[in-house]
Amino acid sequence: MRKSARYTTLAAAGLLALSSLTACANDAASTASTGSGSKGDGKGTKVKIMVGGLDKVIYMPAMLTQRLGYFDAEGLDVELLTEPAGVQAETALVAGQVQGTVGFYDHTLDLQTKHKAVESVVQFSRAPGEVEVVSTKAAGDITSPKDFKGKKLGITSLGSSTDFLTKYLAVKNGVKVSDFSPVAVGAGATFISALQQGSIDGGMTTDPTVATILDKKAGKVLLDMRTPQGSQEALGGPYPSSSLYMQTDWVNGHKDTVQKLVNAFVKTLKWMSTHSAAEIAAKMPADYAQGDKALYTQSIKSTLPMFTDDGVMPKNGPETVEKVLKAFNTNIQNADVDLSKTYTTEFVEAAK
Repeated sequence: MRKSARYTTLAAAGLLALSSLTACANDAASTASTGSGSKGDGKGTKVKIMVGGLDKVIYMPAMLTQRLGYFDAEGLDVELLTEPAGVQAETALVAGQVQGTVGFYDHTLDLQTKHKAVESVVQFSRAPGEVEVVSTKAAGDITSPKDFKGKKLGITSLGSSTDFLTKYLAVKNGVKVSDFSPVAVGAGATFISALQQGSIDGGMTTDPTVATILDKKAGKVLLDMRTPQGSQEALGGPYPSSSLYMQTDWVNGHKDTVQKLVNAFVKTLKWMSTHSAAEIAAKMPADYAQGDKALYTQSIKSTLPMFTDDGVMPKNGPETVEKVLKAFNTNIQNADVDLSKTYTTEFVEAAK
């Protein structure tokens, strides 16, 4: 059953408010890297996709699909752009700079409360893939989210999914959002440096950053949400995270292109489910391993359980996401979110 709807055109005031966001998106696009296989030679249907961190394992299906040649096989010329945080990737989509975003599904709910119609068309995951880590120095003081009070906690950026999940874990464990300090430190080297230097006491991040932190003994795992079981324990259910989401009006006007994109991604998810972490790592750009192929392979192995093998939205997933956001997000609390308009199963069903 088709689960999408058209929204009316944004009001003039809303468009004016997006002007600064457009500037940010232009900056991102001008410095973004494209993956191999994006020819830009006019062959195939051109599509631009912004990824909330191309080298993050949670968003691995984006680059892997390109490396496997599945976009080309569908007659698509896909350009992959990258932004360090999902909220910035979302900005590029809303500003019209790209046709799709590979980021967390939870942004579709948040955007609906802002009168923007965006929907997930293929769901890569059934768990967040995120890990709450604490610095080695602070490990004795932070043994659960109940100890977040008064602490400085790293997130990729304000308004990001790491921000959302950190706030939920705090509130769920009796800590007010105002009782701790979220610190935007990005991911990778900047996150690790902040942890080592004491700029943050802990924080939420993904692989390969997690694997590097553990290898350097810079921190310890507090909560692991890279598996469905970890998601269940921390959040109370499956938490669909990484996905391809697009503006609903664009989806409705370009169904053939969207179907080809979904076909390619579903092929990749199926391929991932039948290959080892080492085989997957071998397909990825060499620089993603940052000189340590074994550590990169381990980071993929640790994160693989989060992925679906068919692109289908996990049962009760949207409800879990809504529950998490309602715990601290006043926009969601005061809105009647129509979950059926935040995703569609039309294209993954046709892909199967």
